[in-house]
Amino acid sequence: MDTQSNPQNHTSWIENLALDELNMDESGIVNVNGHLDPNLLLEDSSIRFMDTIKEKFEIYIHQFNEYRGGDQTRSQIKIFKISNTVNDFMLFRNSLRLVVARKSIDLISIGFLTSAGELYPARIQPNAPTQNSPHEIRANIGAFNNISWRFQGEIVEPESLVKHYLQEFIRSSAR
Repeated sequence: MDTQSNPQNHTSWIENLALDELNMDESGIVNVNGHLDPNLLLEDSSIRFMDTIKEKFEIYIHQFNEYRGGDQTRSQIKIFKISNTVNDFMLFRNSLRLVVARKSIDLISIGFLTSAGELYPARIQPNAPTQNSPHEIRANIGAFNNISWRFQGEIVEPESLVKHYLQEFIRSSAR
């Protein structure tokens, strides 16, 4: 997780610990093992990871749209929240969608969806064979419950992920 871009991520755990203790004082319910529950850790991490990449997409989409002429152009990129989900979202331009979705607490899928309903991933290499499934970013729980997000075994940096997918989306959706 990219904690360097947001210092709040460095200390949010201690704030949550203090709030838990206050709630414990009020309710009388003690949860001494909550910090060891991988499901709670993965849920929190996946939500934060999605929020981080969505925020980065929003920043770059805004800049791209401004460079292309702002709201006055038909070729602007739009970002939409996907209803009935915690924080899934999609980009849209010229009938192409880039869908970013939490499939489970430890799995995020990212793929393109055409108006014909075809689903495909972003290219990783030039002339790579076409696949019919989105890319999967998976959580990995390491020592001391350190969670890292990985693609094909490699640690994913949100900045690199957003740059790669946005470049591919813009080039694929251009007319």
